[in-house]
Amino acid sequence: MNSLEPLEIERKYLIRYPDLDLLEQICSKKIFLVQTYLVSDQGKSRRIRRSECNGSVIYWYNEKEKISDLTRIEREREISETEFCELLKEMIPGSNTIIKTRFCIPSGEHCFEVDIFPEWNDRAFVEVELEYEEQKFEIPDCLSVIKEVTEDRRYTNNSLAVNGFIYDEI
Repeated sequence: MNSLEPLEIERKYLIRYPDLDLLEQICSKKIFLVQTYLVSDQGKSRRIRRSECNGSVIYWYNEKEKISDLTRIEREREISETEFCELLKEMIPGSNTIIKTRFCIPSGEHCFEVDIFPEWNDRAFVEVELEYEEQKFEIPDCLSVIKEVTEDRRYTNNSLAVNGFIYDEI
């Protein structure tokens, strides 16, 4: 691994469905996301994403390669709508497109990303990106954590797209 590779260090939590009115008030940004996972090599994931914020639409291509449960090499670039549509042909067979609304909640030195999915009405995710794996943070009090799912592969967006949403007891 090249030490100059872009890293994503992230912790992820399953939370109780939050108060959307409160999130609207405290978020710095609200983004509507549509993402599709593409066929890729073992240990890597590829996706394309349509991102809409304040009436502006941007298309993205993203590749991730796992280093540890918390850390991945992440390469991302903006793409054209034409390239986005072309890449849709590489969608993982039998998978579903993930649709979610992301609320970006600034708190302290971090930005917490709360993802709301239409499939769930009792739970959601919150993620926080870190500078290093052991970095300390406090999840905002307005979010009620059920459990950490950083190391639970069933809760990756890729797994939700391929295997479906989890409806276990919370």
